[in-house]
Amino acid sequence: MSRETPQKPNVLLVMADQMTPFLMGAYGHQVVKTPNLDRLVEGGVRFDSAYSPCPLCAPARASMVTGKYVSNIRCYDNATPLSCDEPTFAHYLSNEGYETVASGKMHFIGPDQLHGFRTRLTTDIYPSDFKWTKDMLDDRGRKKALRSDFSHSYKTPNVGVRPWSQGLRYDEETHFRSMEYLYDKGQSQDAPFLLLVSYQHPHEPFHVTKDLWDMYGEAQIDIPEYPENMEETFSIMDRWLNKWHNVDEDDVKIPEGLYNLRRSYYGLVTYVDNKIGKLIQALEDNGLRDNTIVVFTSDHGDMLGEKGMVQKRYFYEWSVRIPMIVRFPDGWKRGVKVSQHVSLMDLMPTLLDFAGVEEKDRLPVDGKSVMGLIDGSDTSDREVFSEYHIEGVLSPCFMIRSGKYKYIYIHNEESQLFDLEEDPKELTNLCANPAFRDVEQRLRSQILAEFDPDDIEKDTVRSLRQRLLIKEAMIENNTRWDYSPKFDATKQYVR
Repeated sequence: MSRETPQKPNVLLVMADQMTPFLMGAYGHQVVKTPNLDRLVEGGVRFDSAYSPCPLCAPARASMVTGKYVSNIRCYDNATPLSCDEPTFAHYLSNEGYETVASGKMHFIGPDQLHGFRTRLTTDIYPSDFKWTKDMLDDRGRKKALRSDFSHSYKTPNVGVRPWSQGLRYDEETHFRSMEYLYDKGQSQDAPFLLLVSYQHPHEPFHVTKDLWDMYGEAQIDIPEYPENMEETFSIMDRWLNKWHNVDEDDVKIPEGLYNLRRSYYGLVTYVDNKIGKLIQALEDNGLRDNTIVVFTSDHGDMLGEKGMVQKRYFYEWSVRIPMIVRFPDGWKRGVKVSQHVSLMDLMPTLLDFAGVEEKDRLPVDGKSVMGLIDGSDTSDREVFSEYHIEGVLSPCFMIRSGKYKYIYIHNEESQLFDLEEDPKELTNLCANPAFRDVEQRLRSQILAEFDPDDIEKDTVRSLRQRLLIKEAMIENNTRWDYSPKFDATKQYVR
């Protein structure tokens, strides 16, 4: 860090799943209630152009903890393993004397379910083996287009009020264990801690309790508008993913359904915000606030019906943009808004800065610390990349955000270029405009200088073939990698 601290600071890193900044009061939305995140912004630093390195859960999280591009760590989809020899920020902070603890959704795939954390307080909500690996190869070993049923989770009657849900159960356990940990640390803090709290919501299914639904009963619920020529602007990547998500056959653009979807999502965003408020209150109640850095972010966003699309995977803003907020315990740089582009994987080297890990003790990563952007010493115009290569797409796909431009490169297919200042809804592809040929060529060259699409394509096919074979053997042998938290009942309560 750029200033002296009396001792190594604690770090509370809170993640939501599939939370777009466009529907958060903390990012200026006038209806969605996020009072606790609002206060975090008031007392901290907000990043206004943060992006996911891959708009899909497991790869994005693997990239975050390692600080590396997903193609460099071979984490391509929600069933690809993170290798045990990839250093994470948890390894570094453990070596610095931190107690490294995780609670909630990590989405680690493979037999290593800790990746540097000393302990996990919960199991994962999703399988940790290769169960979700789909046979996406044809008889000639090439990727083929498949169809899933994701659209159903975005339509009435599959959204709305429920008295309880599996997702709520999981988040309540995640939250309880995290609160329990913070209260225990208030009794005896013999070492600095890194606590990663990762909630499942507002990820679908969009099931809300009645109080959260009623909270927005009189509210103005914004629903997307659809220009007449919208589908003419779709890329081949969009059409691949629209089939994968089933929205090419199952229309999600029905106004009543969109209203119910957005109202439910509003409620789930507020649900997560409530949890964050209680975590921060626990820091205060236990004397931990004055030496704890709080970070909030998400792995990716959600299209939520924009462009008639659902889920993530796309490179459009609603899918690939994420919230990122940092609050320092002494209010340092409070109220600062960082406009430069940053990536979720930049958190890894930033956390090493927090912990005081010296440069000579670090191995190379792709992410860059954001500390210089916070203190003003780094005024450069950063560029960020995102990539997506397997689930639902037939070729490697890349995105670069540079200044006001976003360029999407689809290997061996037509590209897209958007001016996000003039065209925030990403409706006008400038690639056909000769006036922007130099911009397109420059951004294309930057992507191809950073990534090798042909090599990535070969590796994704190799990865699929290997995992499909191992998946079959794991089923035959009943092999499981699911993490099982350990609690010693002989040391709990009155003994």
